[in-house]
Amino acid sequence: MPVYIWESTSKGKRQRGEIEAQDKKTALFLLRRQRISPSKIKRKPKDLFENIGLFQPKITTKDIVIFTRQLSTMIDAGLPLIQGLEILSTQQKNKALKKVLQDIKIDVESGSSFAEALKKHPKQFDQLFCNMVAAGEIGGILDEVLKRLSDYMEKAQRLKSKVKGALTYPAIVLAISTLVLGIILIFVIPVFEKMFADFGSALPVPTQLVVNLSNFVKSYFLIIIGSIVILIFLFKRYYSTNSGAYTIDRLMLRAPVFGALLRKVAVAKFTRTLGTLIDSGVSIVDSLDIAAGVVGNKIVEKAIHKVRSSISEGKTIAQPLQESGIFPNMVVQMISVGETTGALDQMLNKIAEFYDQEVETAVDALTSLIEPFMIVFLGGTIGSIVIAMYLPIFKMAGAISGH
Repeated sequence: MPVYIWESTSKGKRQRGEIEAQDKKTALFLLRRQRISPSKIKRKPKDLFENIGLFQPKITTKDIVIFTRQLSTMIDAGLPLIQGLEILSTQQKNKALKKVLQDIKIDVESGSSFAEALKKHPKQFDQLFCNMVAAGEIGGILDEVLKRLSDYMEKAQRLKSKVKGALTYPAIVLAISTLVLGIILIFVIPVFEKMFADFGSALPVPTQLVVNLSNFVKSYFLIIIGSIVILIFLFKRYYSTNSGAYTIDRLMLRAPVFGALLRKVAVAKFTRTLGTLIDSGVSIVDSLDIAAGVVGNKIVEKAIHKVRSSISEGKTIAQPLQESGIFPNMVVQMISVGETTGALDQMLNKIAEFYDQEVETAVDALTSLIEPFMIVFLGGTIGSIVIAMYLPIFKMAGAISGH
């Protein structure tokens, strides 16, 4: 839909803005409804790159959190939803989010519910977001639900950042180590090899091994890089299948150190999501469906789907969780108490808070364990190569002093 730029002067103050409309006449009508009498109005020139995703700014979780919190405040202050969306879309600096908010406002003006309008933008507003908004609209507590959503997203993003930070450090060190070793093998070792060839004597075994490795890397460099790319592609392809995802996720949960961390992260995600949804008025069955898709592990997801089936048959949540063997006894017992006392949402949020702390402790422990290991690995590998390269020199020096 075309966008029109307008200017107006009221009480000596000049105002400018933009409005979406089918034509100039409709734009003037919409502005007058807002008690704006524009002195100038013209169609905004088209952006050549507006339909090319590569050139559009990304909509981050932080952008959505800020929008959600601001809209919650506006609705709580008594502003109509459409007016709130209009203000936020006008003030929005991110062009991609601005376009999304304008589309949502138009859909709501056309008679759609806010939740239905959000569902048309699944990349920005997931199933959890839309279902909570729908429950908030039905219950007349949209402002409160939006506040819960912003709190939920902030905590979920904080948890994600902690885990990402723990995995980023070893990945960076490993990448730097590989780069340094590659430079040594491809550019440094050949210089030593040429020098050793002039000696005319047999090289020590460690030195010969390093020289052979250097020759291999130089000769098959492109094949090695191609093989790594193919392996990554095949891994992603295998993980995209159900059987592959189950196999890899099972192995990840059983992995030493990392497995315990991933289990805690899954429990924190599950309990916080389920608690937030139930607290917002979403049905327990729908809440379990959404929570299963959030945990990020097929094994845990399967266990949650079993809980959903159990609920449909009139059973409790705690029993199938206990049978899955994935969730710790403390979690199962606290959920059982929550079901019995009718305070399941509060109990789930308490579990989530506890496991957030557990994840933070586990991340710190993992980082402190990885740091010395990576330093020893990098220093040991490069040190071994350096020693291997100097062995012939030591051998030659010994031969000269023997004479």
